[in-house]
Amino acid sequence: MVKDKEQQQTENPNFRNNNKMFIGIVWNCVPELKLLLSALLFFCSIVTLFQFFPSHLSFSVQDLRHCASLPPPSSVISPPPAEIQHLEVKKHDVLLQNGVIKRNFNTYGSAAYNFILMSAYRGGLNTFAVIGLSSKPLHVFGKPTYVCEWKPNNDTGNVTVSGVKILPDWGYGRVYTVVVVNCTFPSPVGDDRSGGRLFIHASTSGSGDASFNLTDTIEAVNEPPASLNPAQFTDPPKYDYLYCGSSLYGNLSPQRIREWIAYHVKMFGERSHFVIHDAGGVHPDVMAVLRPWIEKGYVTVQDIREEERFDGYYHNQFLIVNDCLHRYRFMAKWMFFFDVDEFIFVPNKSTLKTVMDSLSEYTQFTIEQRTISNKLCYLDDHPGKIYRKWGIEKLVYRDMVKGIRRDRKYAVQPRNVFATGVHMSENTVGKTTHNTEGKIMYYHYHGTISERREPCRQLVNTTTMKVGGTPYMVDTTMREVAGAVKRFEMRMIGSALLSTRQ
Repeated sequence: MVKDKEQQQTENPNFRNNNKMFIGIVWNCVPELKLLLSALLFFCSIVTLFQFFPSHLSFSVQDLRHCASLPPPSSVISPPPAEIQHLEVKKHDVLLQNGVIKRNFNTYGSAAYNFILMSAYRGGLNTFAVIGLSSKPLHVFGKPTYVCEWKPNNDTGNVTVSGVKILPDWGYGRVYTVVVVNCTFPSPVGDDRSGGRLFIHASTSGSGDASFNLTDTIEAVNEPPASLNPAQFTDPPKYDYLYCGSSLYGNLSPQRIREWIAYHVKMFGERSHFVIHDAGGVHPDVMAVLRPWIEKGYVTVQDIREEERFDGYYHNQFLIVNDCLHRYRFMAKWMFFFDVDEFIFVPNKSTLKTVMDSLSEYTQFTIEQRTISNKLCYLDDHPGKIYRKWGIEKLVYRDMVKGIRRDRKYAVQPRNVFATGVHMSENTVGKTTHNTEGKIMYYHYHGTISERREPCRQLVNTTTMKVGGTPYMVDTTMREVAGAVKRFEMRMIGSALLSTRQ
């Protein structure tokens, strides 16, 4: 059928005439077609070569390159035009008429923040505490100021008062130092429960650059209506004892954390709570150890890893303990500050309650240290069994050096404290005592928490010895309580942690 149609077309005279006409036209236009094809080939060659030219050549090359490129597809959305930046005019040196060359200085950027707000809390109906970081050179060499302003929601008028700054880190800051700003107004603010906002106006007062007095206004507190509970400042506290931990960082040992938390929950009792601050040290294995105690309501973990952005002393531990102090100030009768490689102990003839009651007239007391070797283990059993024991069972060699000052840790009644430190507070109302020897102490297993490996480096079967000139003597105080702690853990959370590794 198809062949029949082709044959009919071929035999058709009109078809033959049209075909001859098309061939004739093409044949007559051969020179023009050659010229057109040559020009197109030349243009494509030039465009191809331009793709390899360096970008710094003249604008004509750039323009030709862009003209030759294909337009973007219609589905691509062009980005908005960049915002115009207003650059400061650079100041140049100037030759004065008297022949003196006046030099100029051009400033760029900022070396450190004026203020980094972490938190702010009410300390009563007329007082607040604002906790943050600030540039250390600003405070060491300058005189920055803080003004507190309360803006009520009921438009009864703003109240302004000068803030009192406290620098609680004893000069240990690095790029940043810790600042606690106390804002105490002459009369209650927001006590009608209408709500309001507290602003801090942080001024450099010419520090850093005498030509400027830069002031940053910071909203520290936003108190919604009906949210204030005045009874919190006078009600009995929820906890008898609350632990405020320093920043935890590094590859911590889950087994050492396991021993520490079980021991102290048993010692501090049901009306206690432990606040753990994670600066990178609460990895999954440590969290697995803390999880049963979190579920029991004994532990709170706060993720503070964001603070690592700011170069403060020892992972900003002064900042963290001050936040903890004010956050839980009205929730605890006593607040303890020590580390997770330290174990609080009271002699068997006493209990923690009787010791604390005997010290109730003091706002603060410090606790003596007993240093334990972190390498020597007492070989009074088969070595295979030694390695399966808890750290407090086998690390029993106590440093017996006399006449040296050892760091102390401490406890406070937080309602009488305005700011705090790592080893004690210098900002309290009331008495402080250091005369606690024989009443309460802490065993310090320095460095054992920061390594995930067996702590025993040397097994020793003598009760006294010297290592590097340091005398040691066996002290089995903590070993003797380990069995009771293990049974307590089993009773409280079962066998969930029996397979915990170093």
